[in-house]
Amino acid sequence: GTILITTNGGTSWTPQTSGVSNYLQSVSFADSNHGTAVGRYGIILRTTNGGTNWIQATSPTTNELMGVFFSDTSTGTAVGKEGTILRTTNGGTTWDTLSSGTTQLLTSVFFTNKDTGTAVGQESTILRTTNGGGSWAQDPISIGASFEDVYFTDANNGVAVGWGGVIVRTTNGGANWVEPGHLTKSLTGVCFTNLTVGIAVGIFGSVIKTTDGGATWN
Repeated sequence: GTILITTNGGTSWTPQTSGVSNYLQSVSFADSNHGTAVGRYGIILRTTNGGTNWIQATSPTTNELMGVFFSDTSTGTAVGKEGTILRTTNGGTTWDTLSSGTTQLLTSVFFTNKDTGTAVGQESTILRTTNGGGSWAQDPISIGASFEDVYFTDANNGVAVGWGGVIVRTTNGGANWVEPGHLTKSLTGVCFTNLTVGIAVGIFGSVIKTTDGGATWN
């Protein structure tokens, strides 16, 4: 149930009271006040005051939730075990279960707007929606991998990373994914600061960087 906050850009961190002891796996803030954290046994926590208080929302699942993303203060999506996808349109007060079309573990989700999103997971799973999660289609990919995280810099350009050091990239909104690089150390997170500069991290202290939108990594 650990939650930490920084107000000085990460120089120091202060614990917040979550009120739970469950493992928390992912957090997403739509602005400085509105945030949601998800984790084991389907737990969903939400704050409307920057984390000063966290309230447990009623979850429609007991499956572990691994990733959450809010495109605005109202619209959010959470993903997790056995292909679970949840959706809220009222800031996390209530959540609906969506059909993902898979039973694979989903680990991360990212939306470029409230309608268009990508979820990734085990066994080369990359799912795509263009209607707010009403339906999900499997993106074509021939690379065998289990993905841990996905990040899009705009509607077309995205990168996913995962176990075995896999890195895949799309420049056409997920119609095609290519593998610009491959490490021996597994990667668990990726984030971009702009269209070209991104960082991925992984096990054994691995940190890699791209300055060309994910085409090459060092």
